[in-house]
Amino acid sequence: MKDLRLWLGQNYGALLALALFVLMFAIYIGNHAAGLTVPVVTTAANKGVLLALVAMAQTLPILTGGLDLSVGMVFIMCNSLASSIVVGSPLETAIGVIVVLGVGALAGAINGCIVVYGRLQPIITTLATGAVYYGIALWLRPIPGGDVQEDLADFMTYTVFEVVPTSLVLLLVVVLVVWLPFRRSMLGRGCYAAGSAESAAYMSGVQIGRSKLAAYTLASFLAALAGLMLTFVTYSGEASAPIGNTYTLNSIASVVIGGTSLYGGAGGAIGSIFGAFVLRTIDDLLFVFDLPPLWQPLFQGVVLLAAVSLGAARVFRIRNRLELFR
Repeated sequence: MKDLRLWLGQNYGALLALALFVLMFAIYIGNHAAGLTVPVVTTAANKGVLLALVAMAQTLPILTGGLDLSVGMVFIMCNSLASSIVVGSPLETAIGVIVVLGVGALAGAINGCIVVYGRLQPIITTLATGAVYYGIALWLRPIPGGDVQEDLADFMTYTVFEVVPTSLVLLLVVVLVVWLPFRRSMLGRGCYAAGSAESAAYMSGVQIGRSKLAAYTLASFLAALAGLMLTFVTYSGEASAPIGNTYTLNSIASVVIGGTSLYGGAGGAIGSIFGAFVLRTIDDLLFVFDLPPLWQPLFQGVVLLAAVSLGAARVFRIRNRLELFR
């Protein structure tokens, strides 16, 4: 019972986001003319996974007590780059994918080095580097367009065995291969320690600098993967500042809805994934109920406020916050 209470306390936000997503998606499917069909689920999954990957990226710096305002710009930079080089023979396509992901990781490493070794505030650092990455995106793709390897794009945006959306399989692989090993590694634990009590963690011998550097590098790697997926979905690239800013802001909202503390040290990428799907489902609900798209910010704000309020109410009911983890 004690272990169950501990697990519930640590994953309360993620479970709340999951329950909210299931409820909203059930309402969406129940009111959709086609119902629960593979094309409907695949379309929803493709849209949701894009934001989920960016939300996972945002989670990592937030866990350290920072904030990455450049993830949206890395997202569109890598989308613009992928639309130029992920094309041709299988070997050329593979090299292009590696280059795109490598550029994303390099962008994150630059962010991390400035934050760790330059000792600048993450929010200022990533605001500045985000502008640089947007400039690179404009240089790569001054006008929307480009191309992508069609067979790979079709595979990544369709289904496996005609049932499961490939994008969801990719998301599961990222969770199992990237997030969980990192979460359990010394670097991952160092991120939580830095967000909880950085001074105490440093005095205890935790490699705070390495953990932060790894967090920012991995964050931009995930944003690059999302940019690559956007290229597969749209078959093109676009250096759009509104898109980049929207994904950045929505990634922060997804993290909050998923139960990760903006102060750092608590939460995780799983909750952020469900938070991202909650936000994406709002678009689908507006569609099936034939409501004006301009209402989207209103509903997103209501959902975000409700999620934050429920989490805060739970904290206010206890006398000692350590009771959450006893």
